[in-house]
Amino acid sequence: MKLHYACDASQTEVVVGRYRIDAVRNDELIEVQCASLSAIKSKINALLHRHPVRVVKPIILRTRIAKKKNARGKVTSRRMSPKRGDTLDLFEDLIYFTRVFPHPNLILELALLHVEQTRVPSRRHRRRWRKDYRVADVSLEQIESTLELRSAEDLFELVGLDRQTESFTTEDIARVTGRPRWFAQKIAYVLKHTQAIEPIGRNRSGILYRAA
Repeated sequence: MKLHYACDASQTEVVVGRYRIDAVRNDELIEVQCASLSAIKSKINALLHRHPVRVVKPIILRTRIAKKKNARGKVTSRRMSPKRGDTLDLFEDLIYFTRVFPHPNLILELALLHVEQTRVPSRRHRRRWRKDYRVADVSLEQIESTLELRSAEDLFELVGLDRQTESFTTEDIARVTGRPRWFAQKIAYVLKHTQAIEPIGRNRSGILYRAA
């Protein structure tokens, strides 16, 4: 992923001030963050004062599972995982990033991926609540597409709400997105704290919002 975004290998793992940057492309600093965005919020906040920054957040759409009997052995089977990701998964992570995004110097890019996950038997003593495998490797198969988010309005569009709607609740967000109400509440939290929506009242279904 780092090589994909850098101009060449020499522009990966570049030291800028007291930070190590995943990739540099022209004057843009690029961070590829597979883990939680909360882990880099202080770093990104500091960099944004002087640099244009692109935070790339991978979203795994499809996972091919490859199994081995041991880490050095050959793959014995492959199958597609029934689990699928989508762009709305971003909101689970954005809860911890609303004090960073949006920002004039920041682009948040979603990279929609297909990956292969290699599993080997776990060395731990097997217990019912533990997985009987460990993930030995995750390799990139394909970047299906990318999506740039630059503003609170972009987040609103990502959810699929109609900007002309006079008011809506988290129940409406759940209906539009096909996600459970608890997840719709997370979406509303992010939209509110990035100033994409604003509360305007309350009814029996909960807080009423409208597009800001």
